[in-house]
Amino acid sequence: MVIDFHVHCFPDNLAAKAVPSLAAAAGERAHTDGTLSDLKRSMDEAGVDISVLQPVATRPGQVESINNWLEDVVDSRITAFGAMHPDLESRHMMDALEKIVDIGLKGIKLHPDYQDFFVDEERLYPIYEEIFSRGLYILFHAGVDIGLQPPYRCTPDRLAILLEHFPEAGIIAAHMGGFAYWDTVEYMLLGRDIFFDTSYAVDYLGMERMSCLIRGHGAEKILFATDSPWGEQAGELEGIGDLELNPDEEKRILGDNAARILEI
Repeated sequence: MVIDFHVHCFPDNLAAKAVPSLAAAAGERAHTDGTLSDLKRSMDEAGVDISVLQPVATRPGQVESINNWLEDVVDSRITAFGAMHPDLESRHMMDALEKIVDIGLKGIKLHPDYQDFFVDEERLYPIYEEIFSRGLYILFHAGVDIGLQPPYRCTPDRLAILLEHFPEAGIIAAHMGGFAYWDTVEYMLLGRDIFFDTSYAVDYLGMERMSCLIRGHGAEKILFATDSPWGEQAGELEGIGDLELNPDEEKRILGDNAARILEI
């Protein structure tokens, strides 16, 4: 089973505006049109069995509508992490977390740069405690976002601080622990109890260094991911195959690790 742990799409009425705007800001090409139907086309062509939507609520007021949409689109091939925003009022946050649990999602996505918080800010700790107490994971965008300007708010050193405060929590750092911060990832995060996803990393790291990071961290803590539409699912899957991992390592990365988190 192949599970792409980090993808994006939008309701059809938003995709036509959102994807070109985001692509222009980042100077990147989109490999789907951002709709659910085109994501499924990409999955079929690549041989991806399940994709995990990772939505970003850029405003607190978006949380409810995004999670309602996720409830409607989740099926046998599409699952998701829930949307959350750290500035959501407490009573609405509790309602949102309960909904995320009720509809069977296993985590939430946070993007500190879009949501304007540093990942290790102590004001966030009570929010993290509420999330982790429900057995949910958090997937953080980590490192540089090429569509945004610095400061970057989720760097490996800040994630290391978070791990000290939440040593048994389910934390996933996208982009192999921190896009374009991989020297610091090696020093601060490698081998620790945190998952990395592979999204948008192989082409930048190169095969040799990517293989070294995977083996240094442990294949049991790596999740295949593409960041579709920004990564092409077929190409990213081919890139993992080119790493010449052993069959057990590849099987863990491509699906087994994700299946444990998703409980499937």
